[in-house]
Amino acid sequence: MVQMAARMQTLGTETAFEVLARANALAAQGRSIINLGIGQPDFPTPGHIVEAGRKALADGHHGYTPANGITPLRAAVAADLWRRHKVEISPDRVLVVPGGKVTMFFAIMMFGEPGTEILYPNPGFPIYESVIRFSGATPVPVPLYETAGFSFSAEEVLAQITPRTRLLIINSPANPTGGVVPKPELDKLAAGLEKHPHVAVMSDEIYGEILYDGAEHVSLLSYPSIRGQVILLDGWSKTYAMTGWRMGYGVWPEALFPYAERLAINCHSCVNAATQYAGIAALEGPREPVHRMVKAFAERREVIVAALNSLPGVRCANPGGAFYTFPNVEGTGYDARTLQTELLEKTGVATIAGTSFGAFGEDYLRFSYANSLEAIGEAMERMRQFLGNLPRRDA
Repeated sequence: MVQMAARMQTLGTETAFEVLARANALAAQGRSIINLGIGQPDFPTPGHIVEAGRKALADGHHGYTPANGITPLRAAVAADLWRRHKVEISPDRVLVVPGGKVTMFFAIMMFGEPGTEILYPNPGFPIYESVIRFSGATPVPVPLYETAGFSFSAEEVLAQITPRTRLLIINSPANPTGGVVPKPELDKLAAGLEKHPHVAVMSDEIYGEILYDGAEHVSLLSYPSIRGQVILLDGWSKTYAMTGWRMGYGVWPEALFPYAERLAINCHSCVNAATQYAGIAALEGPREPVHRMVKAFAERREVIVAALNSLPGVRCANPGGAFYTFPNVEGTGYDARTLQTELLEKTGVATIAGTSFGAFGEDYLRFSYANSLEAIGEAMERMRQFLGNLPRRDA
């Protein structure tokens, strides 16, 4: 039998895709399935973006591009960051990659090795911890608190930094919680990181344009004193409903960029040429499709949060961004993974157990409200009937 490297046994997965496969299998058997598990917009990519990709193909953009991305696209990214954050960055620091995960993979593998530590949010996107372990580094969880809207304490984060710490990962707005880190907390974090120049920071801001109640996204690139430490992760998948186009980007400190580009050359050569032209159209085109999508998410958020809070044994904080709720289900008497399974198998409602996002996710479920109001309403009614038929815990 062939023998793989031992580190392959440490590599985790993303449970959302496992749940999706099971949900699809049940649907193929004729079951009525409502998927509130998968994290992708249920809107089509806006037409002007699709047309730009089609035109690029018709115009003959079929070959390799520079490893870091075509010049007009990198310039469009720089202009977009100025529009959103009033931060001026050189297009030469932008590395276009096939999806957001590539930036996180490169950053973690660049800094992770045995004997080092990487701090990451918990509960958080599962690939963080998976790749940290794969790199050989020790994952150090940064707890996110329901009582703080699933934000972190900057003082607590800074206290966890040691001489072995190489990288800190933050994610705001966050998957799976929908939490948004308040600006005062980011101010304290940035000020504290000035004293730790040996620590790089990967700021995952992929949901940065999906915010509610007038909230404004604060990018870590906005802090000049730590700009030499910050790796920005962003992309097109969530904001422009382009998950299947597979394109993201990283903004890298000047000293790190050549190494990130070399990883890209070794890994994937370059990103699909036509997709890059579609990316330009997304950034430079009308904002109305984005605003319309976020408005729909905001309406769904109100409905699902109110419904979850009305269910027996469930309480749900109001998410400040992204398109996820992360309700506490401890009062149902179920652990998270069992409730995930029961809801899918018995009610046809697909959710994701909080433990899929780290040990601190026990007692929680993740719901994606990237689905219609009708589907959300039906899912909540099925859950109400299921939970209402449970035996009383004090019986």
